[in-house]
Amino acid sequence: MAKTRTRGLRRTYSRVVPGTSGRVLVVDDNKVIRQLIKVNLELEGFEVVTASDGAECLDVVHEVDPDVITLDVVMPRLDGLRTAAQLRADPRTRHLPVAIVSACTQHEVEVGIDTGVDAFVAKPFEPAELVRVVRMLVERRDREGREGAPAGRGRG
Repeated sequence: MAKTRTRGLRRTYSRVVPGTSGRVLVVDDNKVIRQLIKVNLELEGFEVVTASDGAECLDVVHEVDPDVITLDVVMPRLDGLRTAAQLRADPRTRHLPVAIVSACTQHEVEVGIDTGVDAFVAKPFEPAELVRVVRMLVERRDREGREGAPAGRGRG
């Protein structure tokens, strides 16, 4: 009996696991990097959803309802800095923590700061550093939610 495989574009969704540390939307055009980030975050208890560029990120962000978004800078269709700017311009996503995970130039870091990016992780990155930054952003979001900032989504 021959095996058949169906290929096509599909989003990668993690299984919802009770007690996860938070949901992260990982956006990178490099499939290997996306998978590397996904695996490292899942090993630390995060639920991970991936997107291949900024346009896909903006298409799924409301459906996915992440606690944190990681963005590469250089991507086709819509780069990470323009994606961050659009996330900040939308009242529904304005308060989502955004981390740039990229080999940024000083100019890109400055633009990111002006746009409202919350953190930067330089590629190549240490997995422990990436997890630390994502965990810090989730915890800060949770803390701000409890203190009266725009509340979380009430998943649960």
